[in-house]
Amino acid sequence: MKLKLLIILFIAFNVIALSQTRKIQYTQYKLENGLTVFLHQDNSNPVVAVTLTYHVGSKNEQADRTGFAHFFEHLMFEGSKHIKRGEIDQLIQNAGGQLNAYTSFDETGYFFLLPSNQLELGLWIESERMLHLKIDSVGVETQRSVVKEERRQRIDNQPYGSLFENIFKYSFVKHPYRWTPIGSFQYIDKATIDEFIEFYNIFYVPNNAVLSIAGDIKIPETKKLIEKYFADIPKGKKEIFRPSIVEPKKTEEVRDTIFDNIQLPAVIQAYHIPKQGTDDYYALNMLTTLLSSGESSRLNKRLIDNDKLAVAVGSFPIALEDPGLFIAYSIANMGVKPDQVEAAILDEIKKIQTELISEEEFTKIRNQTETEFISDKNRVVGIAQALAKYHLFFGDANLINTELERFMKVTREDIKRVANIYLTKENRTVLYYLPKNQKGVQQ
Repeated sequence: MKLKLLIILFIAFNVIALSQTRKIQYTQYKLENGLTVFLHQDNSNPVVAVTLTYHVGSKNEQADRTGFAHFFEHLMFEGSKHIKRGEIDQLIQNAGGQLNAYTSFDETGYFFLLPSNQLELGLWIESERMLHLKIDSVGVETQRSVVKEERRQRIDNQPYGSLFENIFKYSFVKHPYRWTPIGSFQYIDKATIDEFIEFYNIFYVPNNAVLSIAGDIKIPETKKLIEKYFADIPKGKKEIFRPSIVEPKKTEEVRDTIFDNIQLPAVIQAYHIPKQGTDDYYALNMLTTLLSSGESSRLNKRLIDNDKLAVAVGSFPIALEDPGLFIAYSIANMGVKPDQVEAAILDEIKKIQTELISEEEFTKIRNQTETEFISDKNRVVGIAQALAKYHLFFGDANLINTELERFMKVTREDIKRVANIYLTKENRTVLYYLPKNQKGVQQ
């Protein structure tokens, strides 16, 4: 026990020391066309991350045209007025770089990781995509096929693949979070080129974007390059759609059973939680760490190690720009019924609601939180993306340096309090996933 405590104290000391010395310096400014820019200079390695984040995700879509934001994640690689079709990947790879993109409920992000002497290449490509994206029948039809195949592989033909989609569909009744970024075949198929062009003209404009660059740069020279490639791009002229729908307060549990092409049952619980950045958001994050971070977490020890009820278990908050979900899930062991798994999860939640966690356990999850927070900011891509996200969704990019303080203000009492407020029966959706061969069989 003494050795374990010494290890915890040693980790805590080193993490705190690192957090005190690792302050992220950055420059923030805005072009006249509304493009927000962040620059972080770190000349320790000859690499640079160029990230461009657009404030558009699946929640900005219409209910009869879901999947547009994700579709554009792919379409943005088709080429532009001055870049040949399919050439973006080749240009970056030939320069010794990497590239990727993602779509969420609230944003679409693109990034290049390049040798620092190729910074101008990354800026030129992103400015081309913002101003001259190629939207024609060839590109649209190509990406229709790509997106549909991605959905088949990730959702329709994957065991438990529809889990994420269904938990949001059942949990939300009005807010556009009720559909997920992957979108629907039928709406992508129905959409016309004119509709895609309209979506592009509304959302892919400088006043709806954050350009964030981190790595081996010189600030004055980088500013000149940004001015060269982005200053002449006109500000968007159309109103940017921001949904104002508020999801009604949940007052009754929702339950259903879904039969899937799986071998082992699964249980998924989803609880409504506040939006990211609120005080309770930080307490719920700490609660997640307590429940399921690492082999010694409560759910892992109870359901996998001790009771042998499950082969996988976890929990995580999906904290979003608007109120999101706290999800707990488990895949049952062979021969174990889903209600046994659910009862065990609820029992562990009940313990947190009725008993303060120990000081030792609290110290452990604080250390885990600190370590995770700092490790996420150790890469130039992570720094660039974090600056953009803190600005877009929290209104304060300096949280890259100070947000850890918000986590450290969470108390044991806060963890107990949020468990009692949010992890309640009337605030949850519960889905059982069962093998198709059990359909019609009494459980």
